[in-house]
Amino acid sequence: MGIIKKQSINNSIIFYIGMFIGAVNTVLIYPNVFNDQPDHWGLIQIIVAYSMVLSTFSSFGLPKVIIKFFPSLTEKGNLFFISFLFPIIGILFFLLIYSLFKEAIFDLLNINALLKENFIYVFILVFCISFYDIITSISRSHLDAVTPVVFNEFFLKSYTLSILLLHGFKFINFKIFLLLYIAGYLLKLIFLFFIQILNNRIPISIGLHQLDFNKIMKFGVFVFAGGLSIILVTRLDMLMIGYLMDLENVAFYTLAFYIGNAIAVPGRSVITISVPLLSKAWENHNLKEIKTIYSKSSINQLIVSGFLFLIIWLNLNDVFTLLPEKFTHGKWVVFYIGLAQLINMACGVNGAIIVNSDYYKFDLYTNLFLLIITICSNLLLIPKYGINGAAMATALSLILFNLIRVFIIYIKMGIQPFSKKTIVSLGLLFFIYLICVNIPSVSNVFINICLKSTIAILIFLPLLFRLNLSEDLNNILKNLVKKVNS
Repeated sequence: MGIIKKQSINNSIIFYIGMFIGAVNTVLIYPNVFNDQPDHWGLIQIIVAYSMVLSTFSSFGLPKVIIKFFPSLTEKGNLFFISFLFPIIGILFFLLIYSLFKEAIFDLLNINALLKENFIYVFILVFCISFYDIITSISRSHLDAVTPVVFNEFFLKSYTLSILLLHGFKFINFKIFLLLYIAGYLLKLIFLFFIQILNNRIPISIGLHQLDFNKIMKFGVFVFAGGLSIILVTRLDMLMIGYLMDLENVAFYTLAFYIGNAIAVPGRSVITISVPLLSKAWENHNLKEIKTIYSKSSINQLIVSGFLFLIIWLNLNDVFTLLPEKFTHGKWVVFYIGLAQLINMACGVNGAIIVNSDYYKFDLYTNLFLLIITICSNLLLIPKYGINGAAMATALSLILFNLIRVFIIYIKMGIQPFSKKTIVSLGLLFFIYLICVNIPSVSNVFINICLKSTIAILIFLPLLFRLNLSEDLNNILKNLVKKVNS
């Protein structure tokens, strides 16, 4: 757990810096820059959504294959060779299909004129995302999870902020902005690739003779199908809003979804570091270590994510007063997405445990279940409730998905992440909410936000420390106190 704590702290710092920049971009800059043409913001999000889905096809589960088999292979070159080969084949295949059946694809997906004009950017992003995921897995396999996070969370979001300001102040038009936006993904790929080259982390040897190819492909097929399901689920709500409604509503949903999804940030850093360590633990059949990672990830993520959700919900009305009026209709989207992510975080690193275990096939089965539930619930709820319906569908799907995964791990491995501290943590968060929600409001929005947030922190931190709900978080608090007093 020492490596997890050290890199999780570094990752969390970068994540929170990136989260702050991303929050400024998404909550303040995007709505104001695209207030007159929210469909332009919706276009960007739809392009990214399609790119994420297609990149999952082109990479064919190989990022997870690298993490899984890296510890057991003495010769890495063949593994890296197929990892770079498959995305190239996949992207060329998609370009061929697109060139032959472009109009039929546009009709099938109900793509509007604005997206048709710019659909080619999807393929550029597919290239960037596919290879970035591959190289990120190589970096993480060498236990360097921080570098990819720096480029993904800090560099890309800072870069996006810069070009947003250029577009907002009319120095560049939207076409130039879109080109520069796509270029940001290419730049972060180039930077990460050269860092791996400089550290001699990508030895490539042509051929497959060093690999148990059948074993790798069998694993790859299952994690590919499972990964495809999960990426479809995470992007499906946005794609279906674009299909059933319009690009403007995609923009409105993007803002509210981002706010609610922000509570998942702490979990990303924990999962990023835990995955290679779980892979090693399974290689050594160390169930005790797996159980420790599972339970600690659950309570740590629940406490931190729960507190973030609390702060967001307490201040949401005040935050919405800072936005253009047309972007302020997503309050319940924030609630449903936040609730879903809170449960997702509380269930710990269940997905990473399943994928790296002998029961990895259940990753596919549960993800297919999630995909079916998500499609059906979106089709049912979006026409009736609009963007709120999309959020309700996502929440329902994620909650059922996580509970099923927890049950599978318990049945197959005899471990589960919850304890009495889980209930106490939820009770603490609800107690703080009851106090802070009744604090009288003042006329100044910023004073309101600072007042409620400060009171929540002043109640939360001493009680967290006193109740000893998390050994890791308590140690972090002790170290901070020591640094302040020294």
